[in-house]
Amino acid sequence: MMKFRFRRQGTDPQREKIKQELFAFNKTVEHGFPHQPSALAFDPKLRLMAIGTKSGAIKVYGAPGVEFTGLHRDTTAVIQILFLPGQGRLLSLLDDNTIHLWELVAGVKREGVVSLQEVGNYSLPGRPGIESCSATRVTVLLLLQSCDLLCIGTEGGGVYFLELPHLSLKDNQTLLQDQVTQSLPDDYRCGKSLGPVESLQEHPQQSGKILIGYSRGLVVLWDLDTRHAEQLFLGKQLESLVWERSGKLFVSSHNDGGYSVWTVTNGNTYNHQPVSSNIPYGPFPCKAINKILWRTTQTGSPVLLYSGGMPRASYGDRHCLTIQQDKDHVTLDFTSRVIDFFTIHSIEPEEEFDEPSAVVVLLEEELVVIDLQTPGWPSLPTPYLAPLHSSAITCSFHVSSVPPKLWERLVNAGKAQQGRQHTHGSWPICGGKNLAPLPKQQELLLTGHEDGTVRFWDASGVALTPLYKLSTANVFHTDCDPSDDPQDPGNDSDMQQEEEWPPFRKVGCFDPYSDDPRLGIQKISLCKYSNKLVVAGTAGQVIVLGLSDERSDHFVDVSVVDLLQDREGFTWKGHDRLEPRLKPAPFLPGFQPLVLVQCLPPASVTAVALHAEWNLISFGTSHGFGLFDYHRRNAVLARCTLHPNDSLAMEGPLSRVKSLKKSLRQSFRRIRKSRVSGKKRTITTPTSKVQEANAALAEQEDVAPVQRRIEPRSADDSLSGVVRCLCFADTFLRDGTHHGPTLWAGTNSGSVYAYALEVPGVGSGRVCERGGAGESSVCVEAVLGKEIQLMHRAPVVSISVLDGRGKPLPDPYEASQDLAIAPDMTNAHSVLIASEEQLKVFSLPKVSAKTKFKLTAHEGCRVRKVALVVFSSTAQEDYCEHTLVCLTNLGDMHLFNIPGLRPQVRYDCIRKEDISGIASCVFTKNGQGFYLISPSEYERFSLSAKVLTEPLCSVQLDRPLEPTPASDGTTTQPQANGTHKNQMGQAEGQTEEPPSALSSPLLDTPLDSPLSCADLTLDSTGEITVEDVRDFLTTVDEAENNLKNIKEEEGRSTGILIN
Repeated sequence: MMKFRFRRQGTDPQREKIKQELFAFNKTVEHGFPHQPSALAFDPKLRLMAIGTKSGAIKVYGAPGVEFTGLHRDTTAVIQILFLPGQGRLLSLLDDNTIHLWELVAGVKREGVVSLQEVGNYSLPGRPGIESCSATRVTVLLLLQSCDLLCIGTEGGGVYFLELPHLSLKDNQTLLQDQVTQSLPDDYRCGKSLGPVESLQEHPQQSGKILIGYSRGLVVLWDLDTRHAEQLFLGKQLESLVWERSGKLFVSSHNDGGYSVWTVTNGNTYNHQPVSSNIPYGPFPCKAINKILWRTTQTGSPVLLYSGGMPRASYGDRHCLTIQQDKDHVTLDFTSRVIDFFTIHSIEPEEEFDEPSAVVVLLEEELVVIDLQTPGWPSLPTPYLAPLHSSAITCSFHVSSVPPKLWERLVNAGKAQQGRQHTHGSWPICGGKNLAPLPKQQELLLTGHEDGTVRFWDASGVALTPLYKLSTANVFHTDCDPSDDPQDPGNDSDMQQEEEWPPFRKVGCFDPYSDDPRLGIQKISLCKYSNKLVVAGTAGQVIVLGLSDERSDHFVDVSVVDLLQDREGFTWKGHDRLEPRLKPAPFLPGFQPLVLVQCLPPASVTAVALHAEWNLISFGTSHGFGLFDYHRRNAVLARCTLHPNDSLAMEGPLSRVKSLKKSLRQSFRRIRKSRVSGKKRTITTPTSKVQEANAALAEQEDVAPVQRRIEPRSADDSLSGVVRCLCFADTFLRDGTHHGPTLWAGTNSGSVYAYALEVPGVGSGRVCERGGAGESSVCVEAVLGKEIQLMHRAPVVSISVLDGRGKPLPDPYEASQDLAIAPDMTNAHSVLIASEEQLKVFSLPKVSAKTKFKLTAHEGCRVRKVALVVFSSTAQEDYCEHTLVCLTNLGDMHLFNIPGLRPQVRYDCIRKEDISGIASCVFTKNGQGFYLISPSEYERFSLSAKVLTEPLCSVQLDRPLEPTPASDGTTTQPQANGTHKNQMGQAEGQTEEPPSALSSPLLDTPLDSPLSCADLTLDSTGEITVEDVRDFLTTVDEAENNLKNIKEEEGRSTGILIN
């Protein structure tokens, strides 16, 4: 009988309709802290805050969930932002000397939903007769209280005036430096030039009068109505100015680290001497005070806040903000540079005092809010804008539908951790209204970090809120002081003021320095039903933790698993293992370690799997994999996966002893191999009769003309023994009638190992959490059931077992506790193995191939991430489909149905050059995902037409919320990472795109989608493999060779060798 392998199928309109109801690609929101912030502004009437970045993005924040994003046409740094209070308008000054006006408008895409839109821009013209534009380069902006006039200070010393909101220049008001200089007496002339305009401040009580501060020290009180100087003040080199609320005095800060208080009196035109002058951290040379604020209080003592001013020799490298009131003096010591700050205070004109309640400090790497009403001035916890990269992110893990009890316990553990570090006052930036419905379920995002911490985030909504932090460092002896428990607020040195001058107090959580790089977290797995957590690190440490509501001082059991199994000829040349503590250690409420499993050699853990119902964990490194029973505290299995020539795996990621000769030799071998394989189509020397048979069968098969030829990988490639994935499953492995626990492992060389497990209590009833004495004496056993070798030796990315209906098996406890539909155990099961080059489904227990899709052959890409996702329909409440989602090294998403592996849709998501973004991607079970677009930001996206987490918000303004049409009428999706160049500057608070067009899965040309990710790549995130970098550096010749091979016959199709 003839077999038609390739049959062209026409488009089924009904199926296309179903796909549109299931799938739609949207980039919805950016979580985390904006990368490289450069400007800050606050609207005291609307209670909104805006942050500008060096990539040209503007992000407006209000109450949690209220976010608006805008992007300028060009990726130019934002220098300054000003709100028009109460109007929902803001002005931005860019580094290219342009001024832009933005508005919050309603109903652009959805009724009642407000978005941020650019409505105009202005560029200051150069002065006649001057070739250089530096004279009109804008240095500072001032918005008058009437909000109808913008004062523009320039580098040439001139002040220009712009009418708002039309952005038209008032030529008759322009104040050039020459006009000011002519009215000065000789002793007030600061050389030939007054210098650039450093500061502009409007009189708080008399509108139309402004202070103009010039760089070289002259300060002019200028009357806009009469156009003459009322008073002149001559001081030292100027940095900033600020008025006192009554307008009777102002304060100036200077380059020498001091500040001066000046009185404003009628009749005295010239003023040489300030009322008081002080260098707080003198008498030795100090750095400049960049900005100063003076806020009055009812107690009579003003609150003075200023940044900088540190002694140059001793603390010139510190990033500080000082708060002073009477005898209270605190120097807040940050770990990153201070960008700007503002105070939350009373703005009502009838109020006599400022009464500041909080100060908001924008740093280069985080946002810090200090409560000024609580004694001691503690910091406020941030409900959003938390620095994800407080220590570099190394891995992530997502948990959907978190049980309420687990959620409550995590929240309580997080509150107990905060202790005295934070006050529990209300969040002051609370403008706008969140229109998004409450999440139907709670979601957790877990991030592993370089310093050995795991952070738990509330990922249920638009605001990514920190819940709880787990540290694994206190399980080991590290270089830091053992008594300094990082989780114990009682021992928190950040809250202890040192008895020294200046009175430093460390504030903020950004700390990029790790005590020991071996502490880095590489893999995380959490069982939400049993509250068991597994974290694995860089030095082969695998820690099993349980959730406890009480503080505990206990000893952590340690078990060592040797993965080499005394194999001769291998010597570990990498880093040493971490030394565990031999004494009981204190652990706060939350996740507390139960047992530490140490792999030997102590290589980085590359895969973990947890089955809490069987009390088993599995872990893999570059040397092999192991199975451990954490209930009985015994190792069940240790399997070495090293190839005899795989000596590179013994050097470790932190080793510096790699031989130059060896790397050169391997490079020449690869070049020689590629030349030989280019001339010969077939393998002339197969290593076994099984391989010969498979090759002969492969040559007889018809090959589609669109498939690219794939060269088989060498068996002695370096790091071939790396374990890439592990999987537990209750399925049929020995025969088709008896099912039981199994363990599956896949390696970098295309090997798959399947073990049948004998777990006491499984099969005859539900597994007890704590068995009896008889059961505890019986150990878990593992027997090798199958061993599969993919012919092309492509790395195995994922292994999943499908039940008799072709659906994924439920998670542990879901079936036994009736939390999910029980799997079909009557029909034959199958296993889905995803390698970097193809997807393949095998029947069980015979392990015979059922169906496959050659992704590399069809698309020229390699699989990087795989997930099984449930997509719900927007039209039918009860209709859903299980779908396989693949992320490739080209950054695109391919969706396949299971178990048929028929391509459904394809979307461009991440730029192929962004290796770190691809490596950091994590999927949710309901069709969403996260990937890093910068070290501090996650991009959230959705592949589901139904499930989206997006900002939907509104703001009550003093003006009508009428949308203003953009100048060219084009619209683009906002991306605050500044990747879209030359786009219309428009962005939305409701970041929803129209559903993307369904693309053909066999499209030859890549899609140039505007949905690419950031230009920014990270220094170290996720699992960046050698193949990732190799793909990125693919030469043009290799690409041309691939195209030439499209029509050639594929001599060796991917197959299996069953031993």
